[in-house]
Amino acid sequence: MSAPIRIAIVDEAPGAGRREAFRLELLSERVTARELIERRVRHEVQAHLSNATEMFFGLVQPTDTERTLNGWRLKRPRRIDADAQVQAAWEAFARGRILLLVNDRQVDALDEPLTLKADAEVCFYKLVPLVGG
Repeated sequence: MSAPIRIAIVDEAPGAGRREAFRLELLSERVTARELIERRVRHEVQAHLSNATEMFFGLVQPTDTERTLNGWRLKRPRRIDADAQVQAAWEAFARGRILLLVNDRQVDALDEPLTLKADAEVCFYKLVPLVGG
């Protein structure tokens, strides 16, 4: 088994530029796109639960929120549904609403195996806003 690795998660969108969202630790350098998307989304939901604020920062906009400059404001305090967020992200990828680029190479399929090295850059290019749980 490989040692854990840390990768850069980057967000990019037309007209919004590009920014590093956070660094994600993976237990193995071998993952699928599906696993990578799920790990990212669950990390964001967990970060939100840890901070307990009315703002959510993540790949997928939770339902019943309004867009702000840097994230989404919950209209009422509640737990974000991680499973719904993951499902929405997978669907968005499958429909081509987000592109996944690993070190500038586009990933085409959810179950495509990937081998990541430490400090790899994983870019989520959002073509349209994504709404989930």
